[in-house]
Amino acid sequence: MTSPTPKDTSEDVPATAVKGGRSNSRRELVEREIMEQATRLFAEKGLASTTLQDIAEATGLTRPALYHYVANKDELFSRLVSELAEEPAVLLHEINQRTDLDAVGKVHEMAMSIALHQAQTLDRFRVLIRSEAELPAGVADTYRQSRRRVLKELVAVMEEGIGAGQFRPADPRVSALGIVGMLNWIAWWHHPGDAEADRTIARQLADMAVHSVLDPDAGSTEPGADRVIAQMRQGLDYLEKSVRGDGSSSPR
Repeated sequence: MTSPTPKDTSEDVPATAVKGGRSNSRRELVEREIMEQATRLFAEKGLASTTLQDIAEATGLTRPALYHYVANKDELFSRLVSELAEEPAVLLHEINQRTDLDAVGKVHEMAMSIALHQAQTLDRFRVLIRSEAELPAGVADTYRQSRRRVLKELVAVMEEGIGAGQFRPADPRVSALGIVGMLNWIAWWHHPGDAEADRTIARQLADMAVHSVLDPDAGSTEPGADRVIAQMRQGLDYLEKSVRGDGSSSPR
């Protein structure tokens, strides 16, 4: 049953949000408060056990007023997933399209972007990971598609770097997954709060990401036999996959 959409009044807005002044800024403050309280409740009680009434009470809204900002719990969680998964995919695609960066520069920028995004959304990321098994079908599909897009962008830059002789001839999908895993782990050990510290950590992790795939002999004018053999094997591997058409190097 569809709940009526109430008139938005100052009584239905948390005290912290009323100070926004204009309607648009007030709405943004209320929506931010709703997301923060929902994230906290999802973390404490789990997705399935958290109700819209719980979120309304935590935010200082009546339940009818909450419907002015969100239709249902699935929509609210879908927003959370969108911010966590879709934004990085868009950022990485934009970086991949840049012509002023080579593969090394792209990997560094991508790793910085992911690390900073993680540092700014740690609580939400933890909630998402813990709630994966409970995700509604539509939300789960969005999440999986966004993860595949992130991986696709990283694999593409790995292949670019290998082709340019900048990166070691290794499976680009494995390299991309290794970097993503390292960056995602921030959510379990980093304590946010200092923007400069966040950037310092992100920069260090981005440096590590680049060095994990760099070919140490990339600048050599006379490549060693091992490197030549490795490149030949990599080329044969690509050729075999292309002929078979099994797409085994593509993100799943």
